[in-house]
Amino acid sequence: MWFRALIVVAATVLFASGCSLIEEPASGLRWSDCGDGFDCAKLSVPLDYGAPDGEHIKISVVRLPATGDRIGSLVVNPGGPGSSGVSYARAARSIMSEKLRERFDVVGFDPRGVGESAPIECLSDARLDAFIALDTTPDTPQEQAALEQGSREFAKGCQAGAGRLLPHVGTVDAARDMDALRQALGDQKLTYLGKSYGTFLGAVYADMFPGKVRALVLDGALDPAVSRLKLNADQAMGFERALRAYIESCLTEGNCPFRSHTVDGVLAEVTDLLHRTDASPLPGEGRQTTEALATLGALTPLYDRGSWPELTETFRQALKGDGKLLLRNADQLIDRHDNGVYSNQTEANMAINCVDSPYPKNVAAYASAATKAEREAPRFGAYLMWSSLPCAFWPAKPTLINRPLTAKGAAPILVIGTERDPATPYEWAQALADELDSGVFLGYDGDGHTAYFNGSTCVDDAVDHYLLTGTPPQDGTFCPGIG
Repeated sequence: MWFRALIVVAATVLFASGCSLIEEPASGLRWSDCGDGFDCAKLSVPLDYGAPDGEHIKISVVRLPATGDRIGSLVVNPGGPGSSGVSYARAARSIMSEKLRERFDVVGFDPRGVGESAPIECLSDARLDAFIALDTTPDTPQEQAALEQGSREFAKGCQAGAGRLLPHVGTVDAARDMDALRQALGDQKLTYLGKSYGTFLGAVYADMFPGKVRALVLDGALDPAVSRLKLNADQAMGFERALRAYIESCLTEGNCPFRSHTVDGVLAEVTDLLHRTDASPLPGEGRQTTEALATLGALTPLYDRGSWPELTETFRQALKGDGKLLLRNADQLIDRHDNGVYSNQTEANMAINCVDSPYPKNVAAYASAATKAEREAPRFGAYLMWSSLPCAFWPAKPTLINRPLTAKGAAPILVIGTERDPATPYEWAQALADELDSGVFLGYDGDGHTAYFNGSTCVDDAVDHYLLTGTPPQDGTFCPGIG
C-alpha cells in the first residue's frame, strides 16, 4: 500500500513548480514561461469521462523544451501514487541523459488529485501528524481500535474534503488524461518514462490505447495482476531483502553501530529497536518517534543505496535514544516539511490506491494478513499490511480489477527490474514483461529503487537507445552491478 513515495529521488522533491499557469484554449496548450527554462500550462479534462460535457478540472503541466533536433515529447511520471510529476520534470537535468533532453521536450504533469491538479485534501496537518503516528502494528485490542478509528476518520475526511473527485481519481482516469495530454502536445503516439507506480500508469495506458504507444519505459514495475494485500506482503519482503543487503554492506565496511557481527544478529537488534519505540517512543524535535514513524524512518534510506551511510548514522543515534534522524527520514518519505506542513501526497496516495483495486471491507482480513506478513517480514510486514486499512472504509467504489494487462497490438514496451529493489520487487517486473504482449525485460544487478540514471551505463544506454529509436534491447538482457 505504501507506494506513496516509491520514487523519492532526492531531486524530485527539491523543486517547487513556480509556474504562472494559464488555461489552455480549445485545442493545444497555451504555454507560459515559468522560470529556469521551463514552460507551464493547464490542460482541461472532464471530471467524469462518462459525462464529457459536464464539469472539467485542470491538470498542471510543465515542459523543458528540447535543445536540439526534436523528436517529440517525453512524458515522465515518478510514481507514488501521489508524487508530483511537475516537480519530477523540473528535475529533468538530473534524472535523465543530455541525449534525451536534446531530442525530446521533457513533459511532466500532476495526475488528477495530486499537487496542483485538483488536489485531494482530507485532513489538517495536525490530524495527519496524529494519523501517521498511529500504531500500525497493533498488539492489543485497544491499539487496533485506535487504528480502526483513525482509518475511518481518514476516509470520512476525504469524503468531506474531496467527495466529488474520489470516484474519478483512479489510474484509469489518469491514463485518459495522459492521452488527452498526448493529443494536446501534438504527438501522434506516446513516448513515456514511468517509474514505480508510474509503471502501472504506463501499463494501464498501453492496455487502453495500444495503438498510441511509441515507446514506454516502465522502470521498477508493479505487477497489475497481483491483489493489493499480496502487493503489501511482497513489498514488505522487498524491504526485508534490502535491509539484509544494507547490513551485509555495513558489516563489511566495519562501521556498524550494532553489537552483533552477524546479519541475523543485527536484524534482531533492529527488531528490538522498533519494538522498544512501541512502548517508549524516542524523543525527536518537538514530536515523539513512535513505532510507526521509526519504521518509516528505517525503511526510507533503503530506497537508495547512496543513502545507506545516512541509515547507519540514523541507527547509531536511535540506539543512543535519539529519534531525530528517524523522524527526518520519515518526513522525507511522506513529504512533511520542516514547518509541519504536508503536501497532499499522503491523501492522494491513499485515494488513488483505494479506488484502483478492491480491498477487503472486513477488518479481520487485515489482521489475518498482517499476522502472516509479520512472520515472513518481521520488520515491515504487519506495518505495510495495516497501512491499507482506510481502504476498508473508502466511500468510492474501485474502478480497476486486478488482472494481467496485455496491451495487445502495442509497440515494444521496455520493463526494467532491479534485483534488490526494496519497493517494487524484481519479480513484479518479470511478471509484467511476461503479461504484456510486447513486453521486453531488462534486468539489473543492483540495490535501491529503480535503475535508470542511477549509475549503470548498461541500463542508461539501453533506455536512451530505445527511447530515441524505438528499438529495445534483446528481451532478457541483464546488466551487471556497478560494484
